[in-house]
Amino acid sequence: MKWNLFKKKPEAIVGPEPTGLGATHPTSSLTMAPTTALSTTADNSTESGGSSMDDLFEKIKSKFLNEIETIPLPPWALIAIAVVAALLIVTCCFCIIKKCCCKKKKNKKGKKGKDGFNMKNMQGGDVRKGTGGSEGLGHEDHETALTVGILQCADLISMDSGGTSDPYVKVFLLPDKKKKFDTKVHKKTLNPVFNETFVFKVPYQELGGKTLVMSVYDYDRFSKHDIIGELKLPMNTVDLGQPIEEWKDLESAEKEEPEKLGDICISLRYVPTAGKLTVCILEAKNLKKMDVGGLSDPYVKIQLLQNGKRLKKKKTTVKKNTLNPYYNESFSFEIPLEQMQKILVVVTVFDYDKIGKNDAIGKIFIGSKGTGTELKHWSDMLANPRRPIAQWHTLKEEEDIDATLASLFAKK
Repeated sequence: MKWNLFKKKPEAIVGPEPTGLGATHPTSSLTMAPTTALSTTADNSTESGGSSMDDLFEKIKSKFLNEIETIPLPPWALIAIAVVAALLIVTCCFCIIKKCCCKKKKNKKGKKGKDGFNMKNMQGGDVRKGTGGSEGLGHEDHETALTVGILQCADLISMDSGGTSDPYVKVFLLPDKKKKFDTKVHKKTLNPVFNETFVFKVPYQELGGKTLVMSVYDYDRFSKHDIIGELKLPMNTVDLGQPIEEWKDLESAEKEEPEKLGDICISLRYVPTAGKLTVCILEAKNLKKMDVGGLSDPYVKIQLLQNGKRLKKKKTTVKKNTLNPYYNESFSFEIPLEQMQKILVVVTVFDYDKIGKNDAIGKIFIGSKGTGTELKHWSDMLANPRRPIAQWHTLKEEEDIDATLASLFAKK
């Protein structure tokens, strides 16, 4: 309708009227005619462009609707797909905006005590009596953490026949001893450079009642590791307001009685005809305190070894807040009679920890290669087939048992 109205209007203006006007008002004729013609041309061009755009939109719309009709899906499904797509787009945009606007600042502050690894600042003149070591200390209040850096040792005592040692350092805090760290072993040297850092999560207010112990050992693959010397540093004598780096003389390690880790009662039963070994974890008593509250959350892991290779493993449930857990849980393994002499049953008691690594309280192994009560228990089981044989065993340090197992299965 609009197009037709604008088309008739110029015809009424451009008619015979300009001729009459030209005789009386020549100036008006020259002014009006061009104005009217220009306005008509512009209007026609605008309406022509708008019409062509409307036609193009109508064609696209018609084509889109025809394409949709060819899709073998009901209209509600197409609407659902469109809504989901729109939601995904909105979600992605929101995530991008949030990431850009709420980006966290990276913590560029380095740990205290790490500068202690600058070997240029260290002097070795304080090392005496043939043994010595250097360590760096720092405490981070905001993380309630004590950072201990083991830097190096100098002029250690020779422990091997070749005139050298294979030293490593064990680091822990007294009196709890719950968390222990070991450096890497350095082969055949009396002047090892470690440059290793360990972190103890200890609240600052509790640190004064603890003693930092750094013990230097000579590693031996097939026997117990010999201690070279140790350093005990009461934390109430140290100013941790700033990182500390200094040399300290090692002292002779006092021979202490083995720490009591607790006892465990195990029942063994073997049925030769069925080739079935049953290990029953009955109970444990007087376990070592591993938690701050003076208790532990113990559970037991059973491993079956054959020629040093692990065949199977089982675990008991965790008993919360106790040093005298009762389990009475049985585990069965199928082992032919001819393989029984090659089998070892390794039993480890762990303290369960939700956050960190589960710490081993103690460990034993039972089998034909065992000694003492462990060997006797195995022999009694084989001598009394089909009968459960119960026996109490004293738990030993995990590293000692691991060293013994390594020597048993070492390649000759």
